[in-house]
Amino acid sequence: MYQSDVYSKPSYEPLPPQQTLPTMYDLPSEDPEEPGLPDEFHLLQPELLRSTFSPPSYAEDNVFTGSDLNLYYDSKHTQWYKRPDWFAVLGVSRFYEQTELRLSYVTWYEGTYPFVVIELISPGTENEDLGRNRNLREVNQPPNKWTVYEQILRIPYYFAYNRYTNEFHCFGLVMNRYQPISINGLGVWLEEAELGLGLWEGEYQGLTRQWLRWYDKENNWLPMPEEREKQRAEQEKQRAEQEKQRAEQEKQRADSAELEVAKLRQLLLEQGISLPNDQ
Repeated sequence: MYQSDVYSKPSYEPLPPQQTLPTMYDLPSEDPEEPGLPDEFHLLQPELLRSTFSPPSYAEDNVFTGSDLNLYYDSKHTQWYKRPDWFAVLGVSRFYEQTELRLSYVTWYEGTYPFVVIELISPGTENEDLGRNRNLREVNQPPNKWTVYEQILRIPYYFAYNRYTNEFHCFGLVMNRYQPISINGLGVWLEEAELGLGLWEGEYQGLTRQWLRWYDKENNWLPMPEEREKQRAEQEKQRAEQEKQRAEQEKQRADSAELEVAKLRQLLLEQGISLPNDQ
C-alpha cells in the first residue's frame, strides 16, 4: 500500500522537546546496516565546502556545517533520519549546547533547520537525489530525502552534483516546492548567506577537476585554509616591507634635518654668530 508524500506538520508537544523527546545522545549516530565508509570524493568535496563556507554576516562560531551526519527531522518518528552529504545551518552554535561536537543533528532539539543541503550523486542514488518517483511511498516507511528537504524541513536551497557528468542541479524553495534555479555567472547566489555556490576548476588535494566551491559578492572564490595561510604570510611580508620603508624614510628625514642644522650652524659661525652649544 502506498500513500502520497504530502506531509502534514506534526502538532506541537505540550512540553518542550528538550523534556519529552530524545536528544543526540539517545539516537544512533550511524546505521549499523550500512557500515561502509564514503568514497574519497565524498570525503574531500564536503571538506572543501566546509572550509570555504564563511557567511560574512555570521560569526564563525554561529554557523554549523555537517557532512554524512544523521539529520533527525520528525518528532513523531524519532528514529527517522536522512544523512546529507553536506548541509549548513545559520544562526546556531557550531557546538552542541555550545560545549561539544555533535553526534547527529536533531532538529526538534536544535530548533533551527538547515539553510542549504547538498547531495553528491552516486550510481544508484540519482533518482532519489533528483526527486524522481517521489510521490509514492509505503505506509509507515520514511519519506525520501526530497520530501524531507522540501516539505518537512523546507530547506531554502537544495543542490545535487554529479561528479561523473559534472552536472550541477540547483533548486530553490518557491511556494513550498522546489523549483530549478538557473546558473548565473559563477553559479547560484544565496542572498541570505551573502555567498554563491558554483563549479570551480582547480587543484584540490592534488587532484585537478571541477569542485563545488563558495564565492563572495565580488566573484572571488573563498580561500581554502592553505590559501588563507599564504595570504597571511604575504600580508605579513608586505607589512614588514612597509615598516622597513617607513624606517628608511624616517632615517632619511632625520639625516636631512641634521644636515640642514649643520649648514645653518656653519652659516651663523661665518657671520660671527655663535650658538650656545658652540661656546
